Amino acid sequence: MSKSQRRLNLNVGINTTGYLPNAWKYRTGTRHDINDIDYYRRLTEIAHKGRFDAVFLSDHPALLTDPLSRPFHTIDPLILSTSLAAQVPDIGFVATISSTYNSPYNLARRTQSIDIVSGGRLIINVVSSFNPNVAANFGNAPLPPRSERYAKATEFLNVAKKLWSSWDERRDQAVPKDCFWDATSAQAIEHEGAFFSVKGPLNVPRGPQGHPVIAQAGASEGGIDLAARHGEIIYCNILARPPGQVFGKKVRDRAVAFGRDPSGIRIVPGLVVILGKTREEALRKHELFSGMGSEDGLIALFIKENGLDPDRFDPDAVLNAEEFIPDQNRQWAVGMGLGLSDLLTHERLTARQVVRRSEGHHRLLLGTAEEVADGIIDLWQDGTVDGYTLQPPRAPDDIIEFVEQVVPILQDRGVYPRDYSPGTVRDRSGLPYPE
Repeated sequence: MSKSQRRLNLNVGINTTGYLPNAWKYRTGTRHDINDIDYYRRLTEIAHKGRFDAVFLSDHPALLTDPLSRPFHTIDPLILSTSLAAQVPDIGFVATISSTYNSPYNLARRTQSIDIVSGGRLIINVVSSFNPNVAANFGNAPLPPRSERYAKATEFLNVAKKLWSSWDERRDQAVPKDCFWDATSAQAIEHEGAFFSVKGPLNVPRGPQGHPVIAQAGASEGGIDLAARHGEIIYCNILARPPGQVFGKKVRDRAVAFGRDPSGIRIVPGLVVILGKTREEALRKHELFSGMGSEDGLIALFIKENGLDPDRFDPDAVLNAEEFIPDQNRQWAVGMGLGLSDLLTHERLTARQVVRRSEGHHRLLLGTAEEVADGIIDLWQDGTVDGYTLQPPRAPDDIIEFVEQVVPILQDRGVYPRDYSPGTVRDRSGLPYPE
């Protein structure tokens, strides 16, 4: 594919044993993998073989203690990214960081350092945290209200951006022989805000990307505001074309209102892929990996998760979108629930159909490699999405299957690169260098 040609962006999640909590029973490997750096190196090498832009590491600094499931977040994403970057070339690393439970200076210093030592391959996914179990690990205070968390996240990133650019060697003047450097190239930021007071400057100079690429995940009003102000890669839930186009326009229009160029935004929603030699085989694997065992089991889970009355629920009746709009004031992530209500606003679907369209709140593609490739290209080719963040049900198995079966089709169709182009993650994604 030519350098000027628009290309599909693909990232892949590599948390623990895979995205679906029950699929660990059907994967290759042992339970000890989740704390083994060699395991994550192998996953990253598989992703590199598939020419993924980056591996994605979500995070909640709290332990899930369900013995039937698996701990989903263990090794710190920044530490893991640093180690993997030293072992696997080219590929980027998306490390998730909470703005609620970090300080801007420490965050800016650590991430700028990693971006330098990795050669410009760090992406930071800034989240405001929604899990009360996380709050309990950082003192006695309850999780702040959503509006406060997003206000803090906005100021957090404002401060981080000031710090990342505070020591800029492009400001260097002629350095006298008896001086090591031009100290005027580092300037204090003197930030005083509602949540942070930071003098600066940062003791790490600007990295090869100017600063790490900023990813943001959220579809609530606060999340869209944060994405429009700061997000360069937007991780979200898009289940179909019409709601995806509405979401993309909303984010980009708001970015323009904040004075940003909307061409500097890439929308890469989550995607769950289950492959089979036939669609029927993929359907059976879905029932198995979900832990539900059958389509009726999937419907029963849908009823439970949405608080519906099983005795009065008809799985073949068309669903009412208004019944699935999440409460904007709920503690848990609003965006995770908006995907379904947005889908039902645009399509008349039953529960029996919905459970085959979405898994773990993300778009679900079931079928042969050709069918999956068609589905990926479908929303990409008209600009509804810029790519996807693959969430494999099982790791490494489903990453290997995708790389061996789907990637060659995408490459043959000219939408996906056969090799990495030189430069940073920012360069390869066509994102502007920050001022």
